[in-house]
Amino acid sequence: MSTLETELASELDVDPIELQRIRLNQETARIPWAELQRFFAQGYLIWVHDDLDLVEMALRFTLDDAAAIEAEMTRGTLSRVSDDQARGWFESQSSLWAVVVKPWILVQETRCTSGSTQTPAQG
Repeated sequence: MSTLETELASELDVDPIELQRIRLNQETARIPWAELQRFFAQGYLIWVHDDLDLVEMALRFTLDDAAAIEAEMTRGTLSRVSDDQARGWFESQSSLWAVVVKPWILVQETRCTSGSTQTPAQG
């Protein structure tokens, strides 16, 4: 977190970590797989399982919380995007939720929450 963000958090009487979480949430967007492919080719995409909160995992990366990141990798709920995942997203023309935590881009498929039949690109 920058010095300016820390000062702002202090002035607003807001927890600096909460301010960081808010910033990450605002920077999260749905992005078509076609726009993410080049980052996959460069090895910069990290897949976040649907059971995890994408913003919370991005915060863990921002805070360099190696223990939390390693724990999720061990559980299999966080990993580099695999060739099979990339192929599936390409074939289904999926859009994914994404947030940048340089140099990484964390991506997550979305679950259907409307009660209708779930499809790969639905959210």
